[in-house]
Amino acid sequence: MSDGSTRAVEPWVSAPLTKFVDEAGARLTLIMNPSGQVLAQHGFTRAMDVMAAAALGAAIVASTSEIARMLEEPRFNALNHQGSRHGIFVGGFDSPRGRLLGLVVYGSNSSMGLVQLFVEEVAREPVAGCPVPETRRPVLAEDFGREPNQSLATLFRT
Repeated sequence: MSDGSTRAVEPWVSAPLTKFVDEAGARLTLIMNPSGQVLAQHGFTRAMDVMAAAALGAAIVASTSEIARMLEEPRFNALNHQGSRHGIFVGGFDSPRGRLLGLVVYGSNSSMGLVQLFVEEVAREPVAGCPVPETRRPVLAEDFGREPNQSLATLFRT
């Protein structure tokens, strides 16, 4: 599934993601917002896989956030699932553009502790390089699909 390539919609994410993938031994990685809009990805070869992983990752974070709210707990910052051959780590971090999420699939050559350490360390880099968002203008009907289509085109060079 992984082809080793890293692609980013916004340039400030690319270098920290590449460093993270190299140091943590990640096989697949997404940086996205909580609604599943992908800012950068590594290792995916098909757009459908990126969209499915982003939607599922966003759903995992939303459901665990709701469980935390119901338990009157603070927001969970990370979630890990460990299988026999792969692990999945989903963690969040704050940026000038709001909350961002990292979804990482790693293999037996890495560990949850190592991935979490690098997520925390590398998350500081994109946050430091993240430009302050411009004032958002209202989305008009004719613009509705343009931004997601441009993001996918950039990620997959279509």
